[in-house]
Amino acid sequence: MSLGLGANLAEPALTVRHARMAEEAGFDFVGAGEHVHRDQKPGATQLALTALAAAAGATQRVRLLTSIVITPLHHPVMLAKEASVVDLASGGRLILGLGVGGEFPGEFRALGIPVHERGARTDEAIAILRKLWTGERVTHAGKHFAFDAVDINPRPAQPGGPPIWIGGRTDAALERAAKSGDGWLPYLFRPSHYARGAQTLRDLLTKQGKSVDEFGWGLHLMTAVRRTREESVQLAAASLEAGYKYDGSYRELAERYVLLGPPEEAVARLEEFHDAGVRQVLLSWMVPAERIDEQIQVVGEHVIPGIRAL
Repeated sequence: MSLGLGANLAEPALTVRHARMAEEAGFDFVGAGEHVHRDQKPGATQLALTALAAAAGATQRVRLLTSIVITPLHHPVMLAKEASVVDLASGGRLILGLGVGGEFPGEFRALGIPVHERGARTDEAIAILRKLWTGERVTHAGKHFAFDAVDINPRPAQPGGPPIWIGGRTDAALERAAKSGDGWLPYLFRPSHYARGAQTLRDLLTKQGKSVDEFGWGLHLMTAVRRTREESVQLAAASLEAGYKYDGSYRELAERYVLLGPPEEAVARLEEFHDAGVRQVLLSWMVPAERIDEQIQVVGEHVIPGIRAL
């Protein structure tokens, strides 16, 4: 069974520790997301490439996935430079997950960026990244960005730059992934939902003349693995309530979208996702910060061996 597992790095003060633990536990990659700030359910946030720069120096083998960079909050020249540095410093281990964001409009207001422009800014930025990573001098005059004779030196370690995976679960995200991406990274999916989206995306890729086999099929999956299902549900529901605004039952939300224990049930659920087309799963811990060590250990000892044996 070809299914890679990643560990999410969500606590800035523990980034180095958790990255090392994940590599030692046998994870294939680590990931990090970002927000400038959250205007609903506020809490600590980080920047993806900053976190992965620290993780790169703490590890030797695991790949590094941004999950995700909120692209319209970044100038593409600076984003191209930052991604190039992380990719080069890590020996070519970076996968650049990009998305449009928008769930927290306050961070767009804080940076003076109209939230309704986030899709168009992202599309323009992706095209600019690709050009800058060639190493050539680039002049650009677009709707949202304009600059003259800029190059990125040194270039990324990976020729043409790191792979770009498009985050999101909407039709627009699928179309963006097919047109501009090297992979897809949705979240809040069940296996049946992923299978439908993957089929739509395969059809779009075929129309674009792109290889389905060389495409990255990722998933951001909230996770709480304990000895029993009830313990897992309680832990996940509490974490969801602390971090997300939702009008329904957090317990039902956990049961619908979170990878739950015990470990053998988690393995079975991951097999369902694999059958639906997933090939790389980033496990995002729905537990308090002080229990992330435990999650990495449990998955390393009981879930990863189960996945390898399938």
